[in-house]
Amino acid sequence: MTVGTTKPLLATVLGQRQERPPIWIMRQAGRYLPEYRELRTKAKDFLELCYTPELATEVTLQPLRRFDLDAAILFSDILVIPDALGQAVRFATGEGPLLEPVTAESIHGLGVEGALDHLAPVLETVRRVRAALAPNKTLIGFCGSPWTVATYMIGGRGSPDQAAARLFALQHPEAFAKLIDILVETSINYLVAQFEAGADVVQLFESWALNLDDWAFQERVIEPNRRIVEGVRARVPNAPIIGFPRGAAANIAAYVAATGVNAVGLDYATPPSFADGHLPGHVPVQGNLDPLRLVAGGAQMEDRAREIISTFANRPHIFNLGHGIVPETPIAHVARLVELVKAG
Repeated sequence: MTVGTTKPLLATVLGQRQERPPIWIMRQAGRYLPEYRELRTKAKDFLELCYTPELATEVTLQPLRRFDLDAAILFSDILVIPDALGQAVRFATGEGPLLEPVTAESIHGLGVEGALDHLAPVLETVRRVRAALAPNKTLIGFCGSPWTVATYMIGGRGSPDQAAARLFALQHPEAFAKLIDILVETSINYLVAQFEAGADVVQLFESWALNLDDWAFQERVIEPNRRIVEGVRARVPNAPIIGFPRGAAANIAAYVAATGVNAVGLDYATPPSFADGHLPGHVPVQGNLDPLRLVAGGAQMEDRAREIISTFANRPHIFNLGHGIVPETPIAHVARLVELVKAG
């Protein structure tokens, strides 16, 4: 891990406001890029792409060759952890990820011991990207947060309301707690290994923090993320960590205070003025342009981007989308956004 002001995005995560916000884009390596679509054909499936360091390194670097972004984010997926634990995971074209759902009984058979060995190709990708990056570019590692990963492991696929996982947590509290313990431990080991391989900062993707009442949010989102932050920093002192609790809404300040993340990502439903007013002024924020505004482009996109930048002008701010970039996004719109943010 490299700490210093020569990397504007890392410096921002560490609380140093910049003259203009650094920028990266969630899912910046992906299907909207023709070079990604071409390279994707060289792997038999998505997981092979994630586990082939030569290909994953190239995909990670592609957006930085095309745009003057301030960071590379490791090309991988949040579901490599259940795959590493021995749960059957596959990605079906047009359907997204499909998993063999865990049961209250099968949770105890998940293979924690060999998980990091299984993830060795991903860590090799981190090392290769680190070696290839310019000195002023930040390398972001990541993992899915336990609740989000658990929703896929229990439900077997993504869902609009995570009902299967929500019900499982209520009906099988001991088994659910065991699953969270496994995911916390595995996530700590994985993130520490990413730092050791060359990541400057890591992000916790809590993509399904919505649809939870305040009790459940405390138990399933805040507490597991707090444990991960604490566990990583016990082995990597002062490790820079971004939390992204998508859908946290009014729980956002409690999440930041309790977890100890350095910076917090804001989804596009969070009004910038709300976040600015409810989070301490020293806390860096990341976000939060609606990805569909980037698809549409034009004056509305530029006006909204300027408003976001203006709202956060007096605090450390990383410009980003409020969720991942979508495949139909025109490349010219991305170029224009980066140009606008860089203009200050």
